[in-house]
Amino acid sequence: MKCPFCGYREDKVVDSRGIQLDTAIRRRRECIKCRKRYTTYEYIEESPLMVIKKDEQRQPFDRKKILNGIIKACEKRPIGIDKIEEIVVFIEKALHKKPVREVSSTKIGELVMERLKILDDVAYVRFASVYRQFKDVGQFMVELKDILNKEKSAVRK
Repeated sequence: MKCPFCGYREDKVVDSRGIQLDTAIRRRRECIKCRKRYTTYEYIEESPLMVIKKDEQRQPFDRKKILNGIIKACEKRPIGIDKIEEIVVFIEKALHKKPVREVSSTKIGELVMERLKILDDVAYVRFASVYRQFKDVGQFMVELKDILNKEKSAVRK
């Protein structure tokens, strides 16, 4: 590593720590010659995760899109941003664990709905209504009846 202050090529690592879900390492370094400190970051080089849209277009994975969709579904619900972030992190980890570098937007949507269904029924129905593009009230009612039936069976147990 070359010192950004004096250009000397020898340094010592003063501190190291994992960052960003342990996908990177932050190293605090000190130049042997001028004694100034600087920070470097090491990342694992990997091929980007691509999302295959319904129209077969491919786009780079963007966690912000998932985050924004979940935030909209959870508007005016008693759900903290930390719970929303947990869902996004869960989905991100699940996708990055897979050996394939392409995933369908349908799979991502299903993962989001799976987690929202556990977290909050109203947020789940909101997300599902946009994601599944309900064409009429009948489709919406089918989804609501399914939730109500599951709640009734849970109460009986």
